[in-house]
Order: sequence, then structure tokens, then C-alpha cells
Amino acid sequence: MRFQVVASVDDPAVARVLLVALRAHGFHPLEPGDGGFPGVSRAFTGEGIGIEVPEDEAEDAGVLAAALLKDMEDQDT
Repeated sequence: MRFQVVASVDDPAVARVLLVALRAHGFHPLEPGDGGFPGVSRAFTGEGIGIEVPEDEAEDAGVLAAALLKDMEDQDT
């Protein structure tokens, strides 16, 4: 199964919220560390923490992730 990154965040707490919310809406995101090189997260590459879902879920999951990130940003202001 191929996965696609639908969001990339710097804050591990935000990543956790996105993972839980995506699962609650029926998506199947990878846990950090489930893909890539063992023991090396995307955070070490400077790309942030990637939120990945199966390719067939990516479009809808990306819309939800973007809306959630916008809501979280709005709460900060």
C-alpha cells in the first residue's frame, strides 16, 4: 500500500491531534515511525512531522487536515 503526506507540522502535539482526528473520521494515518527509515523521523530531515495516509484517502484526508490546522491557528490568535 502506498502512502501520501497530507500535512507536515513542526509540533508533535499538533501531529498527535491530527492523527487522532483523522482516525476518528475513518482515515488510516501512519503512526510516526511506521514508514521511512527505522528510528529516523521526518523531523530530523527538516521537513517536519509528516502526516501520511493511504493514497486513496489522501484527497479527503488532506481537506480535513487543512481545516483542522486552520482551526488550530485561529485559536492561537
